Amino acid sequence: MTDARSVEAITADHFRALGNGRFKLTGTSPQDGSAVSIEVELAEVTGPGDSRAGGFRAPFSVEFHGPLSPVLPQCIYRLENERLGPLELFIVPLGPDSPAAPTLMRYEAVFG
Repeated sequence: MTDARSVEAITADHFRALGNGRFKLTGTSPQDGSAVSIEVELAEVTGPGDSRAGGFRAPFSVEFHGPLSPVLPQCIYRLENERLGPLELFIVPLGPDSPAAPTLMRYEAVFG
């Protein structure tokens, strides 16, 4: 970890600077308590950059792509990246990229 930041200080521009960076997503399954760990790739950053209204961060979301299996349920996971550092984020599965011929699972984190 070279540049750790708190979740409150992260902006869309921090993620955009990573391009299609790779992340490790780890946590405990809320379904059965088992440990889960997958690798995901940053696919899209939606929202403004560092602009702030009234001192607050501008809202944005990030989408990650991961393997089709296992599908992780929505939960708080530890997201780790060498440049960004570790973050505890609420991650939501969005579903596969294509219902007809899926090749990956999509996940999203929203920053308010």
